[in-house]
Amino acid sequence: MKKLASLTTLLAACMFAAACSPNVQADPVQPTHAAPAPLAPEFTGIDNWLNGPPQSLRDLRGKVVLVEFWTYSCINCVRVMPHVKQWHSKYRDQGLVVIGVHTPEYGYEKKLDNVRAAVQRFGITYPVAQDNGYETWNAYGNRYWPAMYLIDQQGRIVYQHFGEGQYEQTEAKIRALLKVNAVKG
Repeated sequence: MKKLASLTTLLAACMFAAACSPNVQADPVQPTHAAPAPLAPEFTGIDNWLNGPPQSLRDLRGKVVLVEFWTYSCINCVRVMPHVKQWHSKYRDQGLVVIGVHTPEYGYEKKLDNVRAAVQRFGITYPVAQDNGYETWNAYGNRYWPAMYLIDQQGRIVYQHFGEGQYEQTEAKIRALLKVNAVKG
């Protein structure tokens, strides 16, 4: 019985490490004519919206949307945040909309006051959906923090990345979707 408890503990630790891992690789969506990129699921089961009114992907058609799943006490999410904030600032006037979907890993992350404080502490200005029931998380089939999904102007998921890294590749995809010329600087 002691071995079973140790094995269970080890398995739980491995699952936790994989869930919030900096080295989780992207699972890029490769649409073809025969199999177009999947339509992005609508935001569902959202408890609260911070930094603005409720958002709808239907209302955002014609824009490029970056949906980022995060939680405020995940160090990997914190490390990705400066890049997401920079993209929001740099490309919002060119048609990029960033939506943060805060899906809690721990019970204390479900408290609205804690999420609100984290949004303020991190200086997040784009809309944040509080997904306590994992309904939007599950609609996307998501399994990781952080996770980014790029949605094209037709509402299709055309790129996804899990974990830290590949910032240049992600920004290049944003730029391509927005048809922005590369600017050095």
